[in-house]
Amino acid sequence: MPLDSYFYPHDKDVIEVIKNFFYIVHIGNEGAAWGMFAGHGEILALFALVALSAIYKFRNELELYRIPMQFAFGLLIGGVLGNLVDRLVHGHVIDFLDFHFGFTIPWVLPDGRYPAFNIADCGIVIGVFTYITLSFFQPTPAQVIKSEDR
Repeated sequence: MPLDSYFYPHDKDVIEVIKNFFYIVHIGNEGAAWGMFAGHGEILALFALVALSAIYKFRNELELYRIPMQFAFGLLIGGVLGNLVDRLVHGHVIDFLDFHFGFTIPWVLPDGRYPAFNIADCGIVIGVFTYITLSFFQPTPAQVIKSEDR
């Protein structure tokens, strides 16, 4: 199957929300982001379960007792679970948000289209971004103890 078939609708049902920019489509993505690892759904499902187990096991080290981190990991876990359920029920992840940009970027947007994605993908990306950002700005427990000693 050609690579571009993972990014474009397999049927003719496309809803144009914003002309020449945003469309609702129905695409079965058998891989991960950008169709990577297509045809290896069992491995991707296993990876999701391992990731969820690791998050649970290392929740203290990940500082999940802090409210902002709970928000970040809530998004991440919700996204992973959403895609996992899709994969287990349908055999693929259903992507439906399709954006067309008016410019191209070689290797990223060669035809001005970003690969279709879904809300679960948004949760994963926003959750990881939030966690990384908070990690830079939140004091570590050692910093908190040191400031309390003063």
